[in-house]
Amino acid sequence: MNKTTGTYFDGISSTPQKIELTLDEQGVGLIFESSDIPASTWRLAEISFEHTGDSLEIRREANKASFIQVSDADFIAGFIACLRNNGQIGWYYKLLHLGMKAYIGMAVLILGLIVGGYLLVIPWVAEKAVMLIPGSYDTSLGNTFLHQYVSENDIDTAKTDALNAFAQQLQLNNTRPLHFMVVSSGTVNAYALPNGDIIVYSGLIDLMKNYDELAGLIGHEVSHVNNRHSMKMLCRNLSGYIFISAVFSDVNGIMAVIGDNVHNLQSLSYSRQFEREADEQGTALMIQNHINPRGMTDLFSRLQTDETIVVPAFISSHPMTADRIKTIRKMIGQSSYTINSHSKLEELFQELKK
Repeated sequence: MNKTTGTYFDGISSTPQKIELTLDEQGVGLIFESSDIPASTWRLAEISFEHTGDSLEIRREANKASFIQVSDADFIAGFIACLRNNGQIGWYYKLLHLGMKAYIGMAVLILGLIVGGYLLVIPWVAEKAVMLIPGSYDTSLGNTFLHQYVSENDIDTAKTDALNAFAQQLQLNNTRPLHFMVVSSGTVNAYALPNGDIIVYSGLIDLMKNYDELAGLIGHEVSHVNNRHSMKMLCRNLSGYIFISAVFSDVNGIMAVIGDNVHNLQSLSYSRQFEREADEQGTALMIQNHINPRGMTDLFSRLQTDETIVVPAFISSHPMTADRIKTIRKMIGQSSYTINSHSKLEELFQELKK
């Protein structure tokens, strides 16, 4: 038995009444009485309560207008424990009385979910939004960028012709027409546009030692085009803007946001997943064309170790980590292939090196 005094409000008169209150844990009920009120029992199974600060209000479901108010801390603790033992404490009360450590833990968890959603879920949804965009928009976007780009750079027409002729000698499994362009610049860089145009700086060609390396570069960049990597990365980088449009399948909204950021195509940094995909598919293209696939790793290794290159742009936009090179070499080691002599490729490569 757990006894205390409390105040009873009958819901009829405005005058509260002092009562003697007993918690009968064996009978699982509350017994209360006063000089004016005969003994009454409220079974715990038919009551609800509110515990606020140092006060406890107990109401009977059959008549919520009447209630009992208690401020005895020991009685309140015993009452709550009794309800808990009988499985009558709801999740809401438990949540409100978890304690500061639990609240801090929940806050950290919620913050982690928000950050995780922003960093992982939203970019993933934005990337998948590319499936809503027609391939014709890739062409339009690439052409827009190229129109602005050509007027600002020195295009080497002779080497551009030679590079296109070189690519035409290869089976590239391309999903759209390809066009290559050589920019006269000491910059060490190359990148693919979504419309199938691939820009290569002469500074990168100058570093190459043989046509195997050039074929590796072409295979890598063509894989970016085939997989729409540039469109996916644009959507991922702009995920905060694209997310809502993607959820509501607002294709025009997605394309408008991407179009406003067309200038970012030149400085895209692909994810590890996309680079690995381009590495693997580019290597497979070299094997398919009977070209030494080690040309790709040879070029990447030289870009990493050549002391004459100061932070090459190609490495910063296509991070050539040791793990990536190791993965390509492992793939080559597990593949069976034959290497043929390609005199035409050698001839065109020498033209590019002039």
